[in-house]
Formats: sequence, C-alpha cells, structure tokens
Amino acid sequence: MLSLFLASFLFFAIHAFISGTRLRGVLAGRLGEGVYMALFATVSAGTLFWVILSYRAAPNVVLWADVKGLQHLSLTLMLIAIVLAVLAFSTPNPTAAGSEGALARKQAARGIIKVTRHPFLVGVSLWSISHILANGNLASLILFGGFLALSLIGPPQIDAKRAAKHPEDWARFAAQTSWLPFAAIIQGRTKVTLAEIGWGRLAAGVVLYLVVLIFLHKWVFGVAPHPFA
Repeated sequence: MLSLFLASFLFFAIHAFISGTRLRGVLAGRLGEGVYMALFATVSAGTLFWVILSYRAAPNVVLWADVKGLQHLSLTLMLIAIVLAVLAFSTPNPTAAGSEGALARKQAARGIIKVTRHPFLVGVSLWSISHILANGNLASLILFGGFLALSLIGPPQIDAKRAAKHPEDWARFAAQTSWLPFAAIIQGRTKVTLAEIGWGRLAAGVVLYLVVLIFLHKWVFGVAPHPFA
C-alpha cells in the first residue's frame, strides 16, 4: 500500500506543483519547450505505470460493504462522466491546450462549455467518485482520490493562466460560463439548449457508455461493472 501511496502522490505532485504552476514556465525556459514536454511526458507516463502496478498489487482493505445503492449511483455518475468526456473532446473550448485563440471570439462559450468550461475535468471528478464508491477499498480511495484531487485543482490553475495571459478576452469568456456546472445558467449569465449541446454528441456519449459498461470494462480490467454480470 505504501508503494501505491508514493506513486499516487508523485503523479499528483508533478501535475499539481509543476505542470499547473509558474515552475513549468521556468523549466521550459531553461530546458526548451520540446525537451521539457518530452521529459514531463516520460516522467508522467512512468509514474502512471508505477501507479497501475502498485494498485494491482495492493491488498484489498475494505472500507465499506458492497451496497447496491452505491453501485447504482456509481453507474449513473459514470454515464454523466463519459458523456461529458465525449462532449469535451467534440466541442471547441478556449481552456483546452492550443485553443486559446478561441478566446478572441465574442461568443467563445458554446454548447456544453456554457454548462461548465471544464467538462472533461468535471467528468474526471465524477469518474473518480464513481470508482471510489463502487470499490469501497483503501487502494481505490488512494488511486482515484489522487485523480479527484487533480481534477479539482486543475480548473482554477487553468483559469488563472488564461486570465493572466488574456485578461480582457478571458473576462468576457468567463462571464459566459462557469467552472461549477450550471452556475452561469442559474445566475442568468447565459442560456443553452440540448440542441446547441448537440443531440449527436449526447447520443455518442450514451453509446460509448454502454460499450464500456457491457464490453470494454470487463475485457480490459476483468471486471463487469453492471449488475447483470
């Protein structure tokens, strides 16, 4: 369990204290952007591999009993998480890497970005919570808790970097959306319809969820998450 904790903490640390801070700019300036990206990708991948191996070897320390209600909640959260992931990768987003130019548009927030400007990270949060609830053991709490922490500190870090680099454009964009899902809509700062989000995107997310639920999860991880297995 110690190995899993150390691996998870290291994976969290290199993203939280390097990638998401000014230290990234310092290192990239000294090493060169290309060298920095290569080193960061290598260390990140190696650490993730360590996390996976440690998780598989960790003992099963049960924290709470297998509860049907938690399983159903977990499956519901996963549906939302996967749909959000599909929407995130199919909708232009000024907060995404390499897409800052979209901030210059008068209406930079479109579709799901009006609901939350960080749909992928919100999806990761729900994915993490889903697996913590469903598994109910210490190893899952450490592993998925680390991803949950990263998904929660990521949005403020991204927002701060964009705001510092493009203050006027960011202020206009931020007024059209929110990090917390539906906050901008509830506050009356924006409006969105399901048609604008995209019926096709929503349907693709549901289909992917069913494929993962019924086929991929068991094939890749050896565990069927649905209650009909």
